[in-house]
Amino acid sequence: MSEYPDSPAPDPLPEETGHAAARRTRPSPKVMVAAGLATVVVLIGAGVGITALVQDDDPAATPPSSPATTSAAPVETTPAPSPTPTPTPTPAEPLPPAPTVFYEQAGPPAGSPLDAVEPMTISVTDEPTGTELPSNLIGLSLEATDLADPRMSGDNPEIVASLSGLGRPMLRFGGNAVDRRFFWTSSNEAIPGNLEGDKAHPVRAAGPADLERVNTLLEAADATISLTVDMGNYDPERAADMTKHAANIFGDRLVGITIGNEPNGYPTNGLRPSDWGIPDYLDELKAYADAMYEVAPEVRIVGPGTYAEAWWEPFTQADLQQEKILSFHHYPLSQCDGSNDPLGEPIMENLMASAIHDRAEDYRRAALAPAKEAGLETWIPETGISACPGSNETTKTHASALWSVDYALSAAQIGIPRLSFHSSLLTCEGGPPMSSICSGGAYLQPDATFNERANYYGLSMVAELPPGAFLKNTAEGGGLAYSYVVKHEDGSMSVVLVNENNPEVAAQTDVTVQLPAGARTSSMTQLAGPSYGAEDSTVIDGQFGAPIPAADRPAIPGFVPGAESVQLPVTAGTVSVFHFTF
Repeated sequence: MSEYPDSPAPDPLPEETGHAAARRTRPSPKVMVAAGLATVVVLIGAGVGITALVQDDDPAATPPSSPATTSAAPVETTPAPSPTPTPTPTPAEPLPPAPTVFYEQAGPPAGSPLDAVEPMTISVTDEPTGTELPSNLIGLSLEATDLADPRMSGDNPEIVASLSGLGRPMLRFGGNAVDRRFFWTSSNEAIPGNLEGDKAHPVRAAGPADLERVNTLLEAADATISLTVDMGNYDPERAADMTKHAANIFGDRLVGITIGNEPNGYPTNGLRPSDWGIPDYLDELKAYADAMYEVAPEVRIVGPGTYAEAWWEPFTQADLQQEKILSFHHYPLSQCDGSNDPLGEPIMENLMASAIHDRAEDYRRAALAPAKEAGLETWIPETGISACPGSNETTKTHASALWSVDYALSAAQIGIPRLSFHSSLLTCEGGPPMSSICSGGAYLQPDATFNERANYYGLSMVAELPPGAFLKNTAEGGGLAYSYVVKHEDGSMSVVLVNENNPEVAAQTDVTVQLPAGARTSSMTQLAGPSYGAEDSTVIDGQFGAPIPAADRPAIPGFVPGAESVQLPVTAGTVSVFHFTF
């Protein structure tokens, strides 16, 4: 829904500078996680070995021999029954030594007195919620015309690094461009004259060579792709041709195709008559899907990709030959002037409030209902804080990072496995301020470098978490704060605390994490910023970049091996990940 400008042709690759260069100093989150898990295995293996040695050397583990007896003459006696051996209990695996290095988080803001925050207790159970945190939850949404951007290549280390920092992201190509200024051709046809653009939003054509180039990026970043075909300019056969080439080039990395972008808006934006509606959409959807099925029956149809609830259930019931996935677009604060819904206005007061969390959850659960009834997955392939154009109080801010973490984890916890946050390849200078990434260069003269904004760092905190099952937890107190718990495949556990209390005025929160069992080890990583409105100031572990590698993270302050709880003060305006092994 959000109109983000497309990118003009870039300049050649320059040297890496600034935040982009800084983030290269650490391995990707995927490498970090692997290293952390390997460390856990080595420690546990060492513990088992020590336990075995102690058991073998323990005299009590071997019963003493019976003393030899002799007699001058046999004596008739009743033989005593053989004693039943008493099993020797296996000693408990010894706990590791107490940690000596603890995490040093950002302190509370200067000044006193600070506003006290009610102490918080997070009680973790071992009962799963029934939902999973996948390894490919986080993705980016771009305009369809960005397929023609030569920087979208595995040969560009800048964009590869940005995508790799989001785990195994899904790149979704669609947006307003697909029905207005994007032209697919596999035979080098001229761009039709009815497509119109401007300097910031140029008309672009794409063909098989562009898909081949984008595929090198997917392979380099271990990413997947979701495409959108033009429905605004009705042409099912052209859509089928694009689908055929995409399926052949991307293979399993192509996770789905959407037919048209936000078709509920067609009657008001001139792409269809004013009386065009859901029945007409379903007829055209069927024609497109049938043509696409003939050339690529395995490609799933993702739709309807609307921002209107009335379209969800009809799509789930559409009679298509392909597998379907329900999708919708969601920008919680898109009442641009707040006149119709003051809580939906994109202002800081609304972004950092419980209402946006609760309303977003209710809206997403409403979308899940018809999908579950039909046995379909639900995706949000285009989302962000607001679809309102230009800058507002929330754009580029530290608060956007806090919101991004909570939005992503709350979506996954209720059962939405894929999210793509709408972004742009345009320059940081003058480009869309809500985009999580932006390129270097003067406005409308982008180069091949890419930088990340605050909301990107929030997304990277989520992407860095190993996949696993969400566990039920209860949180009491803490003010404006949310907690999430994930149990990983190796039995370890991550407790995520999104502390949205105002870092300028709120005191640290005394937090107690109550675990279902005694933990052997702990570690901590944290995203922080000085204020809600701070721009270009969001850091992870004190630096612009990915979290500290899992194996190198310090222990949680106050942690004692074997304890079933840990208590510590947590700074406001932070996202903390507490990791425990058992």
